[in-house]
Amino acid sequence: MDALRELLGQHALFSLGILLLLGYLIGKIANRVGLPEVTGYIVAGLLVGESFLGLIPRHMGESLGLVTEVALGMIAITIGGEFYWVKLKRLGSAIVIVTVVQLMAAFAVVSVALSLLGMPVPFALLLGAIASATAPAATVAIVQSLRAQGTFIDYLYGVVALDDAGAVILFGVVFAVASNILGDAGSAAGAAAAAHGAAVIVLHALAEVGLSLALGIATGFAIHLLAWRRTNQNEILITTLGVLFMATAMAIVFNLSPLLTNMTAGALIINMSPDNHRIFRILRPLTPPIYALFFVIAGTELRPHVLANPQILILGGAYILARAVGKYGGVWAGCRLAGTSPQIRTYLGICMLPQAGVAIGLVLLIEASPAMAALPVQYQPIIATMVNIILLSVFVNELIGPPLSRFAIIRGNDMRKEGA
Repeated sequence: MDALRELLGQHALFSLGILLLLGYLIGKIANRVGLPEVTGYIVAGLLVGESFLGLIPRHMGESLGLVTEVALGMIAITIGGEFYWVKLKRLGSAIVIVTVVQLMAAFAVVSVALSLLGMPVPFALLLGAIASATAPAATVAIVQSLRAQGTFIDYLYGVVALDDAGAVILFGVVFAVASNILGDAGSAAGAAAAAHGAAVIVLHALAEVGLSLALGIATGFAIHLLAWRRTNQNEILITTLGVLFMATAMAIVFNLSPLLTNMTAGALIINMSPDNHRIFRILRPLTPPIYALFFVIAGTELRPHVLANPQILILGGAYILARAVGKYGGVWAGCRLAGTSPQIRTYLGICMLPQAGVAIGLVLLIEASPAMAALPVQYQPIIATMVNIILLSVFVNELIGPPLSRFAIIRGNDMRKEGA
């Protein structure tokens, strides 16, 4: 085993090849037993990750992270490409209503549930805000593998896209409130540090959204201009990927949101010219291997050891259950207010369960925040507990979320007649 680990560590491409082939094999097995291939990819990554076989060396993290960044860029631009004005005009304000209601419902239900279990209210509020975030990657991969289209998919892409921006803004506001409450409970110096840290977080959240949108607009214009009146598909592919990679890198370097940036770019591209539909058709053949690697790598990051702590199991289980209730109930209520069809109202909320990168990023932001470091020492173990709760949520929702999403997409989009 050590020899194999050493061989894999010689070159990142060898590791990527192993991950891709293993992901393919276990993905096919998952598909044979009625699970989405995405679940097989995640399980493959879990098997070769540090939690089990440990075949992927730690120093490969940077190389593997590059694949993740590319995949997130392509996932985001795909979601943005679904924001076609003709479809949005038909759906009207319904997507906004559904998104806002489910965001607030997840926030409220999780906050109340954790408070009732004894977690201090400010920390419960922070976890409630993190609970509002939904991971779009698994959903997009399943939609593409099923080749699903229709009103249900339009709602799904719309809510998932708006959810990312909404979750960031909600977190910024809640962090400000929670930091001030915690600062008042500590020393005067702690209160001042918390207030300052909260203001910085709010401004950062608003700036992140605004600058990400601006970068996305510039990216969309650049791709449109480079593809305009070109007929050579290879040229369109090369220039589009070049701009997409640059935009994703800029968003990461300047601490912006690659998801928001590329979603905005995709939305602008699809609406600037009917001919731009071909850009997304040209990109589509590249997505299967990139998505496979993305989910296998995500699987290597899962940490089952958090299941060994009884406190984490109780609080994490409550978080997962409350978030599911809030997400599903919020989507159901939002759809009811918006007047959607019963089919969308029944199944759309199930697709909101996956949670990954954004949630981990937000909880690590709390852990690294100067405002939290300035708090009294008795609060520090709670912050560590919050990190483990989110890791447990990611572990569970990344495994059960894709099968549930596939079931919901098939039923909600009425694909049973097609034998999906």
